[in-house]
Amino acid sequence: ERKVKQEKRKYASIVVLRDNLQLELGKQRYLKERMREQEERKRLNIDRLNQIINMAEDEMVKLRKRYEAAVQERNDRGIHLIERNEEVCIFYEKVNIHDQLLREGAVSMQNQEENIRVLELETRELQRQIDLLRKQVPDKASIESSLVNSQIELATTQEHLYDLEKKLETPENKGRVRLLKGQDPDPDKLEEDCEKLEERLAEQEQKLLEKELILEEETRLTDRVTKKVELGQQDTLQLAKKVNEYQRKLQDTTRKMMAIVSELSMNQAETMKLQQETTDKRSQVEDAYRKLDMGMPPTDDAEIEWQRMLRDEEMKSNRILQKQQAEEEAEQYTVPGGITTTAEPRPNAYIPDDLTELPVPRPYGALAPFKPTEPGACMRHIRKPIVKPIEI
Repeated sequence: ERKVKQEKRKYASIVVLRDNLQLELGKQRYLKERMREQEERKRLNIDRLNQIINMAEDEMVKLRKRYEAAVQERNDRGIHLIERNEEVCIFYEKVNIHDQLLREGAVSMQNQEENIRVLELETRELQRQIDLLRKQVPDKASIESSLVNSQIELATTQEHLYDLEKKLETPENKGRVRLLKGQDPDPDKLEEDCEKLEERLAEQEQKLLEKELILEEETRLTDRVTKKVELGQQDTLQLAKKVNEYQRKLQDTTRKMMAIVSELSMNQAETMKLQQETTDKRSQVEDAYRKLDMGMPPTDDAEIEWQRMLRDEEMKSNRILQKQQAEEEAEQYTVPGGITTTAEPRPNAYIPDDLTELPVPRPYGALAPFKPTEPGACMRHIRKPIVKPIEI
């Protein structure tokens, strides 16, 4: 029996050792899988870094080509700029000549304008005198028209007078008589007024003759001045046309010159911008190569991208691990019959302590031991019982 007990103990120790070795083997397999996954991630990261380096080299080649094209374009623009500068110098000389012509034309225009102003003043004065004389001279057409109107009014008045006389002679009309206030002048006074009017008429006729003589003289002078003004206007018109033509040419030349200068300025600004971009890209590429030689990330963005990739890989592996753990827990909580439960599993078998039998689990059957539930939080309100000693 002692040998059997020793054999059982050896067997139990061997079973425990086997279980420990299987557990250790599972741990090693898990560590191996983790190392393999890390190796795969590092290989993928190395491939990605190589791809980034290749892309950076391609970008550097493109930048070098763009730089060469920009240098060639800058040289072409420089040649065009020199040519445009020569054309601008020629334009400046032409502009100076046009300015000289414009100054001379402006002086001539001022002289002609001064002459025109003097002639206009003389013409305005003569026109004013003519208007005054015309106002003083009676207008025959208006007088005739006034005479016709007066005759019409006289005829109308006579007809009205005839009607009033008929009404006045009618005895049945009570309102036929209307007495007027005032008094009638004497015949002597009427004759005196007529003599005064005749004297005034004679004076007006004499003044009219004098005005007609003055009007004839002024008309002759006005005709002569008008001829001079027409001649001066023709000369002024020709000079003004020439000046307008020169001004138009000058404006066109100035506009073209400003457009050329603006285009040159834009080209220079674009060239400087491309040169600055080329210098910045070259410095970035050099810094990237230097950092790669030192074992550092080529750029800050690359480091951030690398950290992000590592974080993504770690999150991915954590999700896989959590999924595996969830599956393992689900397997633990799955009871026979395909039912899933989160209840704590309770023992339904026991290992007998009899040394005569093998330590094989034996089910309890219908008489399983009672397992009380754990006390809840409400137990803190209940006092512990005081155990009284048993007196025999």
